[in-house]
Amino acid sequence: MSSGVQPTQECLEKYQELKQGKKLTYVVYGLSDDKRSIVVLKTSESKDFDEFIGELPEKECRWAVYDFEYTLPGGEGIRNKLVFVMWSPDDANVKNKMIFASSKEALRRRLDGIHIEIQATDFSEITKDAILEKANRR
Repeated sequence: MSSGVQPTQECLEKYQELKQGKKLTYVVYGLSDDKRSIVVLKTSESKDFDEFIGELPEKECRWAVYDFEYTLPGGEGIRNKLVFVMWSPDDANVKNKMIFASSKEALRRRLDGIHIEIQATDFSEITKDAILEKANRR
């Protein structure tokens, strides 16, 4: 069931900038104050994964796209995969979690080219190793 919440044009533009320009490393999305649209909360060119994780609050839901760079096993080269993250921490407000869950597809289906999807409720579920494991499966 959809919540009726839709991404703003800026959400789509920043995603395209990340996807094509390879200048941005991640985009963090959230809900507008009136909870009627999905908005860009933060963009960054930093390749520091820990900095990205630091953008995910302990008690609030977020969506994010991270340009994950990794080395192939056996030294076969470096690859990039776009990772869609749905961050819904256990300590988040239940109503907020419901809005984020029902609004996810409105954002996700507009972001073509996502390779990996992660739904995390705890920081232990969104580690470099967890993403790398999914990246190497493909």
